[in-house]
Amino acid sequence: MLAQPPVWLIFLAFICAIGPLVFFHELGHYLVARRLGVGAEVFSIGFGREIFGWNDRRGTRWKVGWLPLGGYVRFVGDADAASTASSNAPTSDEFVGHSFQDRPVGQRFLIVLAGPMANFLLAILIFAAFFATIGMPRSSNVVDQVQPGSAAQHAGIRVGDRIESIAGQETPTFEAVRRVLMLRPDTLVTIRISRGGETLGLEARIGSQVVLDEFGQSHRIGLLGIPPPKRVLERLGPVELIPKTVGFTISMVRMMVDGIVQIAAGHISPKELGGPLKIAQMAGQQASLGAFEFVALIAMLSINLGFINLLPVPMLDGGCDLRCLFRDRWNAAHAQHGRLGPAGKRRPAGGYPCR
Repeated sequence: MLAQPPVWLIFLAFICAIGPLVFFHELGHYLVARRLGVGAEVFSIGFGREIFGWNDRRGTRWKVGWLPLGGYVRFVGDADAASTASSNAPTSDEFVGHSFQDRPVGQRFLIVLAGPMANFLLAILIFAAFFATIGMPRSSNVVDQVQPGSAAQHAGIRVGDRIESIAGQETPTFEAVRRVLMLRPDTLVTIRISRGGETLGLEARIGSQVVLDEFGQSHRIGLLGIPPPKRVLERLGPVELIPKTVGFTISMVRMMVDGIVQIAAGHISPKELGGPLKIAQMAGQQASLGAFEFVALIAMLSINLGFINLLPVPMLDGGCDLRCLFRDRWNAAHAQHGRLGPAGKRRPAGGYPCR
């Protein structure tokens, strides 16, 4: 069992992990906005008082805040970091042409969507570098051994069976089998297997076990009683590199969705989720294991950040995208009160917050 890393390493690793993720996320918003002619007043990594910063030739203030828990891009005409329209902003044609609030709904949608997409792109680039130089993990989904008295034996699984899916989740590799099982301790599922040219559906109650990681932290996971086969790392060539890497990233997103569903169903404790402190602890632990593990964590956190921001939650990009899509209808409903939207070139009083 490994000792917990020191506090200074946890803090440093947290900064080194979150900083690039936030920068890439906000850079996605910024680049697409610039491409569509929207001006940016502030590009900030971190919140709170500015530590240092500079102005570029376009007048954008690039700065670093003292609280490293996120970032934002404040576009022209925004009153705050949430892109609430400023009620005191000028209404000249020159200003309106460079304002986020006055862009067509499709362009606003793309600007907001660009942040999460940038995080997915970063993860794809990291995984592609790994798979091209070190190799992509490959393992068979064919059963080599069934442990006596296990959930697999009780379900009727035999050596030589190919596990095609578990609980409706496709399992083309043993890594996929393990990911699905871990999220379903003590859960009754249907396992689809191939045996002798036939496809069979077996009912199984997945077992559970509390395991300790390298740092002595306990986790309750699901087990089927099938030992993992030998895993090999296969370097990918240029032809299959991008498709395989994109597919791997998509499978990670599906696993996150599956995890949320299992938490909602009560199969996994919400304690498995973590906020900034949990992320900081994980970053410090992986940094203490080595550079490879730390960079792999950054890729996973990047997918997590992109996925979370797509959720339709207020103040997240997904919630902003929904508000962008319905904003014109909202403006029309309030036009009778004298608060016209972009078409009338008068800003909503108090604004309609969106990224």
